[in-house]
Amino acid sequence: MEQRRENHSIGALFWRAVRRRCPRCGNRGIWATWFHTHSHCPHCELVLDRGESDYFYGAYMLNFVAAELVVMVAFVAALLVTWPAPPWNALMVGAIAFAVIAPFVLYPVTKGLWLAIDLVFRPEHSRTAG
Repeated sequence: MEQRRENHSIGALFWRAVRRRCPRCGNRGIWATWFHTHSHCPHCELVLDRGESDYFYGAYMLNFVAAELVVMVAFVAALLVTWPAPPWNALMVGAIAFAVIAPFVLYPVTKGLWLAIDLVFRPEHSRTAG
């Protein structure tokens, strides 16, 4: 148990979450499917479903912001690469398609990041079950 407490730096929590692992212990197995987590980590027993109806609103907002930022960066990069004669129709269709797909692709990452952010601000609550 001491080893888990030693590596609770913010960077470690976020890096674990980005890799779809438990933010607290770093082990795999918290994801049942691409969109659903188990109720707790099978290794360290971190409660993933806090039982609050609005708990993951922050994760949804983080997902929306991250997805739109990724789309805008990709759009600007494509615009700069194709300048001075950008294919506007192709850029528009690509940006729309990317804007629809990106939230689904980024969902587990942003949900994990939200759990990591919660561990930073409420570490004592994460150790109690339900």
